[in-house]
Amino acid sequence: MTLILAIIPVLLLIILMAFLKMPGDKSSVISLVVTMLIAIFGFHFAIGDLAYSFLYGALKAVSPILIIIVMAIFSYNVLLKTKKMEIIKQQFSSISTDKSIQVLLLTWGFGGLLEAMAGFGTAVAIPAAILISLGFKPIFSAVVSLIANSVATAFGAIGTPVLVLAKETDLDILNLSTNVVLQLSVLMFLIPLVLLFLTDPKLKSLPKNLFLALLVGGVSLVSQYLAARYMGAESPAIIGSILSIIVIVAYGKLTARKEERAHKSPSLRTKDIFNAWSIYLLILLLIILTSPLFPDLRHTLENNWVTRISLPIKGSTMNYTISWLTHAGLLLFVGTFIGGLIQGAKVKDIFVVLWDTVKQLKKTFITVICLVGLSTIMDAAGMISVIATALATATGSLYPLFAPVIGCLGTFITGSDTSSNILFGKLQASVAGHIHVSPDWLSAANTVGATGGKIISPQSIAIATSASNQQGKEGEILKAAIPYALSYVVITGVIVFIFS
Repeated sequence: MTLILAIIPVLLLIILMAFLKMPGDKSSVISLVVTMLIAIFGFHFAIGDLAYSFLYGALKAVSPILIIIVMAIFSYNVLLKTKKMEIIKQQFSSISTDKSIQVLLLTWGFGGLLEAMAGFGTAVAIPAAILISLGFKPIFSAVVSLIANSVATAFGAIGTPVLVLAKETDLDILNLSTNVVLQLSVLMFLIPLVLLFLTDPKLKSLPKNLFLALLVGGVSLVSQYLAARYMGAESPAIIGSILSIIVIVAYGKLTARKEERAHKSPSLRTKDIFNAWSIYLLILLLIILTSPLFPDLRHTLENNWVTRISLPIKGSTMNYTISWLTHAGLLLFVGTFIGGLIQGAKVKDIFVVLWDTVKQLKKTFITVICLVGLSTIMDAAGMISVIATALATATGSLYPLFAPVIGCLGTFITGSDTSSNILFGKLQASVAGHIHVSPDWLSAANTVGATGGKIISPQSIAIATSASNQQGKEGEILKAAIPYALSYVVITGVIVFIFS
C-alpha cells in the first residue's frame, strides 16, 4: 500500500498529461494537491514540514530554473526585436549549396546553439522554418530538426537540466556534467550521421557522410568533454555547437565545387556579423569568465552578493543559497542587455521585451513551481525512497539498463529535460545507493535518457508542426521520429549498463 501511494503522484501526472492531454500547468497543480494529501494522510507528514518543503521547492524553482528560462528566451526575443536574427539566418543559408551540409549546419550546429542558449522550442522552430525556406519538404524539415534537438538538450538553456539535476541530487556539478558527455559520446557521432543519411541516402555519398559525421562528432565530443570537466554545465553545448558550426562551414567551403565558389551571394560586413552575434558572444564570454576555469575570480564573485535562506524540515535545516554574481540568469541578462544596446535597441524596448517574455511564460511558472514543489515533498515525505527500494529490488543489477528509459519518459510527459530531472533525478540517485552504482553515473543517465525523449515529446512535435505549417500531421511526424527515439534510448541504456 505504501508503494502504491508513493507511485500515485507520478502516475497521475502521466495520465493527466499524456492520456487526458491536460496542459502542464493544470496537471502539475492537481498532481501537487494530490501529493500533499498523500504525504499528510499516507506518510503522516506534518503540515508544517509540508509547508516548508513546498516553500523550499518553490525557491529552487525560481532560482535557478525560472530565472534562467526567462533570461534565455529573453535573449532570443531581443534578437527578433532588433531583427539581427535575419542576418544570422542569411549567413547559414548562403554558406553552401550542398543539401547535406545545409541540414547539418542548421539542425546540429545552429539548432544546437539555439538549444544551448535559449531552448524551449527555438531549436526546432527556427531550423525547420529556414530549411523549408531553402526548399526542403516540411515533414522532412520537422523530423530532422526533432532528431537533431536531442544531444544538445542535456546542456540546454545554459546548462539548466544538469544544474537542476545537481541541485536535486546534491551531487558535484563537474562530475555530473562529465558523466553526461561520456554517456552521450557515441550519439555525438551517430546523430550527425543519421541527419546526413536522411538528407542524402545514396550509397556513393556514404564515405563523405561518414567522414563528416566523424569530424563533427569528434569536435563535439572533445570540446564538450573539456568544457564539462573543467567549466561545468553552462558551456558544453554552447562551445560544442560553435566549434561544430566552424568545422561544418570550413568543410563546406573546402569541398565546394568551382561553379559554387564562382557564384557570389550578397556579402555581409564583418561589423554586421559581430553585431548580430554580440548577444551570444557576450553571454559566452561572461559564462567563461565566471566558470571554474578562473577559480580565484569565481571564488570572489561567489562570496559576494549572496542570498541565504534556512528552512526547518523534519528536524533538520535545509539551506537555500544564491550567489548572484555567478548566477547564469544574471549573466544572460547582462549579456543580452549590453548586446541589445549594441544592436541598436533602446533601453525601454529591451525592458518591454523582458516584460513580454515574462508574460509569455506565466503558465511555465505555475508548472515548474508545482513540479519542483511536488518533487521536494515526495523526497521529504519518503515517497521517492519507497519507489527507489522497489525498483532496485525488481531490477537489481540490471537497473542501469533501464535508467535512461525513466528519463525519456519524464521528457515525453513534460516536454522538458529539466522537468524530467526534477521528477526522477533524486529517484535515480536513490536507486544507485541501493544497487551500489555511482549516483553521479545513474543521475547522469536520467538526463541522457531525457534527451532521447525530446525527439518524440508532444510539445516539441507541436512546435515542429507549427514551424513547418503542418498542423494536423503530428501523428505522421511522431511515427517517423519514434524509431530514432527508441534506438537512441536503447544505445544510452547499453552504454550506462556496460560502464556502471
